[in-house]
Amino acid sequence: MRKIKEKHPLVMRWTHWVNFPILTIMIWSGMLIYWANDTYSITLFGHKFFGFFPEGFYKALNIPHRLAEGMSFHFLFMWAFTINGVVYMLYTWISGEWRELLPNKHSFKEAWLVLLHDLHIRKTVPPQNKYNAAQRIAYTAIIIMGFGSLITGLAIYKPVQFYYLTWLCGGYHFARILHFALTIGYVLFFVIHIVQVILAGWNNFSSVVTGFEVVNKKADGKE
Repeated sequence: MRKIKEKHPLVMRWTHWVNFPILTIMIWSGMLIYWANDTYSITLFGHKFFGFFPEGFYKALNIPHRLAEGMSFHFLFMWAFTINGVVYMLYTWISGEWRELLPNKHSFKEAWLVLLHDLHIRKTVPPQNKYNAAQRIAYTAIIIMGFGSLITGLAIYKPVQFYYLTWLCGGYHFARILHFALTIGYVLFFVIHIVQVILAGWNNFSSVVTGFEVVNKKADGKE
């Protein structure tokens, strides 16, 4: 027997879908800014293994010589990113949804079981409420990352006016490194998130669009 069950409230869905294009524009405009001072690489004992990013990468995406454009977009959408994040956090706090999102004392152990299940190493389905343990950790981490991006962004945007934030981030250069690392983290999160959505199937994806999911209900009333 099939039953339609409410899963995601409108505010949660709205902030989720709005955040995707905002972050995409933020990352894109950030690349236009980063091009002007491309300094980071993976170097060990004086040997450069990998640089962010190859010249061909910039040319393929038409990034060079667009610094002013990148700064304009970045600082404009920074406000949209912040407001959307504040709305999301206020709603989760007021509605009590944070109880479903925050990791508990079992989350890190159960997250390992989720990973083994996703890799088809473990057949038994891990404990699953509205969100499984891995999702709780990931969604909480992305909120912390968003807060970190805002703080480090302000620290490098106005290092004199927000000198206390710059000091808190370990100085201008370290704040810039943290801001860059968080951006890489968003990209990795996007990739992993999309793969998980594909693995979870259409029913899970449609519930984030409509707010409802179709569940199988047994004769005894259990799902």
